[in-house]
Amino acid sequence: MLARIDFNCDLGEGCDDAAVLPFISSANIACGAHAGDTDTMRRTLDLCLRHGVAVGAHPAFDDREHFGRREVALAPSQIHALVARQVEALMRIADERGARVAHIKPHGALYNLAARNESVAEAIAQAVRAADANLYLVGLAGSALPAAGTAIGLRVLHEVFAERRYEADGTLTPRTHADAVIHDIDPALAQVRGIVHDGCVIARSGERVALRADTLCLHGDRPDAADFALAVRAQLDTEGVTVAAPTRQTPLSPLAGKGRDGGDR
Repeated sequence: MLARIDFNCDLGEGCDDAAVLPFISSANIACGAHAGDTDTMRRTLDLCLRHGVAVGAHPAFDDREHFGRREVALAPSQIHALVARQVEALMRIADERGARVAHIKPHGALYNLAARNESVAEAIAQAVRAADANLYLVGLAGSALPAAGTAIGLRVLHEVFAERRYEADGTLTPRTHADAVIHDIDPALAQVRGIVHDGCVIARSGERVALRADTLCLHGDRPDAADFALAVRAQLDTEGVTVAAPTRQTPLSPLAGKGRDGGDR
C-alpha cells in the first residue's frame, strides 16, 4: 500500500481553481499556449502560494482552438524551444514573488506524444534540465518521458490518473473513445483504491495493469472538478495516505518496483 502520494491538478485553464486548491498538493499552471496568459498565470500562482500548493509549469502545443489536445508536427528542436519558452515565462513570474517552480508536466497532446516518442521526450527533458536541473519532470507512468528524464539525471514523477481510463499497455484511452473519461465519482474512487492498495489499474479491456504512482492527477477543466477533488482527497485521508508534494528528500514509493517499466527504482 502506498504511504504517500502527490495529488496534482491542471489549473489556470479558466475554471474554478480556488474550489480545487484546498484538496491538492501540486498544481500544473497553463503557460499561455493551450490556455491562460500572463495575468492568469500570476493569479493562479498567487492562489497556489496562498494554499501552500507546489507550483508547476504545464506547457503545451500552441493550440487554443483544440485546447492543446491536437498533435502538432514539430521537430525536436522546436519542441525544446516551445517548452523552454513556456517554462521560463512561469519561472519569471515565480521569481517576481520570491517563489519557485517545482515541476514541469506537459499538457494534452504534447504529454501523450512524449509518452511514446523518445525524441520528443528527450527534447522536453533537455529543456527542463536547461531551465533548472532541480525541477521534477512529470510524465505518464512507465512511459518514454520519465525514462528520458531519468537518463539525463532529472528527478521524475510517474503519474497516474484518477478519472481517465487505461488501455492494457498502460497508455491512456484516447479521448476520441467514449470511455476515455470516468464521469462518475464512485468508479474514479475505485480506481484510486486500486492504485493505493495494489499499485495497479483495471484496463478498459479488463486486465490489471501495474503502474508506479508518484503523483495522482485530476483534471481541473471538468465542471465537477471540486467535487471530485474533495472525494479523492477524503478517500486518501481515510486510507491513511499522506498527500504531499515531493521534495528532493522524498523517498520513492514502496510500490516503485512494480511499475510496468521494470527495474529497481
